[in-house]
Amino acid sequence: MCSETIPLSQAAKRERYDKAYLRMATTWAELSHCQRKKVGAIIVRDGMIISDGYNGTPAGFDNCCENDNGETHWYVLHAEANAILKVAHSTNNCQNSTLYLTLSPCRDCSKLVLQAGIKRVVYTNEYKDTAGIDFLRSAGVETVHIPDPFDHEQ
Repeated sequence: MCSETIPLSQAAKRERYDKAYLRMATTWAELSHCQRKKVGAIIVRDGMIISDGYNGTPAGFDNCCENDNGETHWYVLHAEANAILKVAHSTNNCQNSTLYLTLSPCRDCSKLVLQAGIKRVVYTNEYKDTAGIDFLRSAGVETVHIPDPFDHEQ
């Protein structure tokens, strides 16, 4: 027998789904071969996951993301770029979608996010340079910072 549940408000339901998608992005980040930082991305439109990505080297390259000094190679793709590029190779598009990230976007990726038509960015950790997220806010993209998506309390 099911216990009686209280209907969630729209805001509570959205937060519940936001946290669930961020947890998925966190799991996806674990697939990255990068040592310095593992980042995951999920793109959702109309309640469906349309793409995913994590930071790493382009197809055909060795999966080593850093040089001997621990510096990231210039050609490593960021998680959101990988997810957006996957959509570009499909019959889908990012128009009016939500991007879930374990790390807020950098300057370059924020331009890709805007051009792709993504209208909402939900992220867990803040990148050291906030210019990317500031740019998205100034362009009218909704940004939401949820520092602990594993907090299940509503």
